[in-house]
Amino acid sequence: MMRGAGLKVVLIGASGLLGRAVARELANVEGWQVVRTAHSRGDAGSVKLDIRDAAAVAAFIEGEMPDAIVVAAAERRPDVCENNPALARALNVDALRSIAHAARKRDTWTLSISTDYVFDGTSPPYSPGDPPAPLNAYGRSKLEGERALLDSGAKGCVLRLPLLYGPVLDWSESAVTSLTPAIVKSAEFAAAPAVLDAWATRYPTFTPDVAVVIRQMIERHARGQAIAGITQWSGDEPMTKFDIAERIARTLKLEARLVAQETPADSTPRPRDCHLDSGMLEALGIGRRTPFDTALAQVLAHYPDAQIQ
Repeated sequence: MMRGAGLKVVLIGASGLLGRAVARELANVEGWQVVRTAHSRGDAGSVKLDIRDAAAVAAFIEGEMPDAIVVAAAERRPDVCENNPALARALNVDALRSIAHAARKRDTWTLSISTDYVFDGTSPPYSPGDPPAPLNAYGRSKLEGERALLDSGAKGCVLRLPLLYGPVLDWSESAVTSLTPAIVKSAEFAAAPAVLDAWATRYPTFTPDVAVVIRQMIERHARGQAIAGITQWSGDEPMTKFDIAERIARTLKLEARLVAQETPADSTPRPRDCHLDSGMLEALGIGRRTPFDTALAQVLAHYPDAQIQ
């Protein structure tokens, strides 16, 4: 039963890149109670929960009795998913099914995070109803996870997102910030240039902006206007990793030596352009986009030390 101003939200996966941003955003909402979970990298305010343990998940949700659940936990590294599909399935499909079944018993609205990689990248922009065609194990596992939630009978909503970046605990957390050490190295005397992908177009999306989107979606649920089905949110500035690298170098005021790689170089196949149409949420008045250069300057403000918030 909804409790109005006393809304209780369970945030599963609060220690990750997106989870931390969502936790910070929801903590600012007066009257909301936010219960955060983490698998291993939590803090004193997080509940330790292994989402692969279906019995533990069921007991946790039954005990907490939340009004809403946000699932930000996943295996999101394409290469890891490709090399260990069992792990990808356990975290991205089976765990979500367990959460959905437990949520259905309590009639709890559940929001799960998915990815633009459910598409093959040949016909952008993609609307929520466009047929998916993932190219790799990561995309396939996330698509199966979407179906596990939506077919469960729970009050469910999927939010597809593209490449994420934001305040990091270490520079490898995001495919945006992970470029930084090589860019810095390339500016050193006699160093080799950094070779960056200039083939695939990405739409970097700032995690604090996504956190606002999620908060606004939960607010609709609290008003009895819950969103169901598949939704999408994306930054609107197209760029390749080479473009991103040039902006990182400019932000850090580096004379970096960068070389554009014009053909796919990743061992795991990746789509060329999966631009997500965000029109459904925009029509509901939901959304926020921070200009990439503005957000990047915030993220890189303390390089080479990780920005811990």
